[in-house]
Amino acid sequence: MAVRIRMTRMGAKKKPFYRFVAADSESPRDGRFLDILGYYDPMKDPAVVKIHEDKMNYWIEKGARVSEAVQAILKRERKMKS
Repeated sequence: MAVRIRMTRMGAKKKPFYRFVAADSESPRDGRFLDILGYYDPMKDPAVVKIHEDKMNYWIEKGARVSEAVQAILKRERKMKS
């Protein structure tokens, strides 16, 4: 079972809200997941990103691969904090 850290869509129609989740790579986008790692709300200005660093690091240490979209958001957030 390959684990991926990716986003799953939540929220109402035309009001997206995303969760960062650790999920089996074969499960559907909004399907079953293993753990919730944070959230991303692009509708706010500026966009709100909350990450549970300890959970994220745990799954990465276990060998989870990060999706391109999540990696871009994490990279942008780390730049803003510096």
